Amino acid sequence: MGWMRTSICLLAAAQALRVERESVPRDALFVRGGRSEAPQLLCHNEAQATMVNRLRDDAGFVAALDQSGGSTPKALESYGVPKEAYGSEGEMFDVVHEMRERIVTSDAFDGRVLAAILFEMTMDRTFGGLPAPEYLWKRKGVVPLLKCDLGLEAEDNGCQRMRPLPDLEATLARARGLGVAGTKMRSRILAADEAGIRAVVAQQFAYAKRILACGLLPIVEPEVDVACPDKARAEEMLLNALHEALQELGDHEAVMLKLTLPDLDGLYGSCVAHPHCLRVLALSGGYARDEANAKLKRNPGVVASFSRALMEGATRDMTDAAFDAHLEAAVASILDASTNKVDEEA
Repeated sequence: MGWMRTSICLLAAAQALRVERESVPRDALFVRGGRSEAPQLLCHNEAQATMVNRLRDDAGFVAALDQSGGSTPKALESYGVPKEAYGSEGEMFDVVHEMRERIVTSDAFDGRVLAAILFEMTMDRTFGGLPAPEYLWKRKGVVPLLKCDLGLEAEDNGCQRMRPLPDLEATLARARGLGVAGTKMRSRILAADEAGIRAVVAQQFAYAKRILACGLLPIVEPEVDVACPDKARAEEMLLNALHEALQELGDHEAVMLKLTLPDLDGLYGSCVAHPHCLRVLALSGGYARDEANAKLKRNPGVVASFSRALMEGATRDMTDAAFDAHLEAAVASILDASTNKVDEEA
């Protein structure tokens, strides 16, 4: 049995989910959906209920600590560890875990961080002598989440869907036993191709329903590549597809969305307001932290889920004091962008 949500009420505006594919007035993008009250969730235990309430209600942002085999070398290089510094994949993962442990055990990694997304291998390791999910929640009050996808298929119709997840239920059962509250899975949109985008969203939500049935909260991440030609057009197509998929969720189903910072400020405001969407997160998508923060400030209701932007400028050879000070500045700036939005009327 999955966890259940009750007392969901849709506003009449939620019936008008689609916008025409042609040019749409800016204001029309903000009237779809609408939450009359925050969803009330019944979870499989008290700890998960507390975690879900924190994800839904508290101020803060999500740290993405989920680099996998393909993205780890670049992350380590940015951290000042070249490929020559490790001789095997196992050694590479040891070094990146050392980096992650340094992050989460820092005093700067505190209650301002709502949740941390973990790579599966990280979930199975320890932080500070405790299982990683237990350390995050019991020592830091940070909700542990799991990256559950296995990478991307080849490009098709301008998009990359996820590879099949044949052992998903077994993986989720293990994650739930370790105290993980939810998951994240990523697809990639490279072109404004409606068929490709619809296929990405359909796959994401099909897996989301399986994750919900396992008692975990899914984060749906259909990333629009920042280099996508006609990125704004792709994002409008994605918005339409997301609303259609959200409306197909059952009365006891909800997801979180993790989306690229859009070209049109506030584009995903109707997703923020949608009763089947617990929260909207923004990925930095390769933007430098200052630019990502500036964009995030112009998107009301959206909070960060940054990876590279969180660690930008931090290096392995920093003293612990210098590293903590650097991370403190990063956390403070990302929190500010997540919570203090630009007033367009000012």
